[in-house]
Amino acid sequence: MLHIGIDIGTQGTKCVVWDKESGNIISRGAFSYGLLPTTKEGAAEQHPSTWIEATIAAVRQALESLNNRGTISSIGVSGQQHGMVLLDEFGEVVRPAKLWCDVESSSEAKQLSEALDYTLVPSFTATKLLWTKNNEPHNWARARHLLLPSSYINYWLTGVIAMEAGDASGTGLLDVEKKSWDKKAADLVDEKVWNMLPTLREPSQAVGALRQEVAQTLGLTDTVVVSAGCGDNACSALGVGITRPGQLVMSLGTSATLFGMSSTPVLDPSGTVAPFCDATGAWLPLICLLNCTAVLQEVCNLTGKGHEELTELSKTTSSPGCNGVTFLTYLSGERTPNWPHAAGTVLGIKHGVLTPGLLYRAAMEGITNALLAGFHGMQKLGMGDAYDICLVGGGAKNKLWGKIIADAFQLPVRVPEETETAALGAALQGAACVETIPVSEFISRQKQLISPADVIRPDSSLKEIYAESFTRHQAHSVALFSNMQGCKHK
Repeated sequence: MLHIGIDIGTQGTKCVVWDKESGNIISRGAFSYGLLPTTKEGAAEQHPSTWIEATIAAVRQALESLNNRGTISSIGVSGQQHGMVLLDEFGEVVRPAKLWCDVESSSEAKQLSEALDYTLVPSFTATKLLWTKNNEPHNWARARHLLLPSSYINYWLTGVIAMEAGDASGTGLLDVEKKSWDKKAADLVDEKVWNMLPTLREPSQAVGALRQEVAQTLGLTDTVVVSAGCGDNACSALGVGITRPGQLVMSLGTSATLFGMSSTPVLDPSGTVAPFCDATGAWLPLICLLNCTAVLQEVCNLTGKGHEELTELSKTTSSPGCNGVTFLTYLSGERTPNWPHAAGTVLGIKHGVLTPGLLYRAAMEGITNALLAGFHGMQKLGMGDAYDICLVGGGAKNKLWGKIIADAFQLPVRVPEETETAALGAALQGAACVETIPVSEFISRQKQLISPADVIRPDSSLKEIYAESFTRHQAHSVALFSNMQGCKHK
């Protein structure tokens, strides 16, 4: 049996076809896109029709060389979290989706946080709903349904409006502990929001079968089952075989995330640690940075050099700790900590120190230190110790960055051979749905899932150097940004 996994990302959509018999991905497809052009500060939007176009292209590409597509039995969809998709009474999209990295709703986030007993950051969908109500009353009047990127594609595939708790926990409208919609939070936005919320499905439940029109478009049969889907981070956890506490996943992409499975909810009133559910029925406490690989690209743009060249220069012209230089990588404001008005800042520059290689390394160390601060926050809230980190995403290809992470966290870092872990996780969820068994049980049976991985060991002799770098990073960050208007630091 074959199973399709689709990942609706910020920069493109990926598709894999997973063969349960061999345990291998046997074909792939991809389609790239970007954000809608805008001059509005803080805005980041895409039109959901782009995701449909990309899904069709990526799936067709993946199926192009397959002669046995008749054995495809399921589709699972992973998606970028938080993106606000509003549908009208006819199921038509009301406006372009405001994405996770859109921070136009900073004031709405502050307003909702003050009314709740916890902090909502601008990334969360509830803040974007209130922004739409406040700024686009004509669109708000039309809105009848709320979906997210993955559940919107599920709606296009099946015609069914539904959502899964792992993705729903990124809306700010879910009682994460009870895994049910929170009427108080919904009513704070608007009394009509409660009726806009979709039915919640269990991770191993199907949403429905392919609509006949979609099946014909994709070259599949309308007996193909579409699973509940989930957010990209939760699906990545499935794709690398995370089924028990103690294992961390770090994703280095447009955003950076750090998360791990927990058997109990990890609730953080400050909003620093997102109290997500996972894609198995457990929980997935997570911290997210808005600024990750795009910061490195800025250094490339500034210096006119590529990533590979700058990585080599980082090895030869800089050293751990960056000679006291600290790069606060908040180019787009920041979500963790909740500092939407922060800015990128380089401190500690002395004569002859600032070179392209050092600046590139300082960016990697800055992002790593921000992730380490988030992990310490998780531990203070009751998350246990970790014994390793699984590194995924585009940044995982940079072995120097992997070494920096291993030395800063003082943990072994595994870099799986498979890079499309979110799409793979979505395919696995679909397979579990077809077999009608719990997702965690299905994953644990797939012994061949864990692809060969490079393991980067931490160097204990560098522990103090990285500890000092981390202390500097935290002191500078708090001194510069914790008291800015509209920012909170707890």
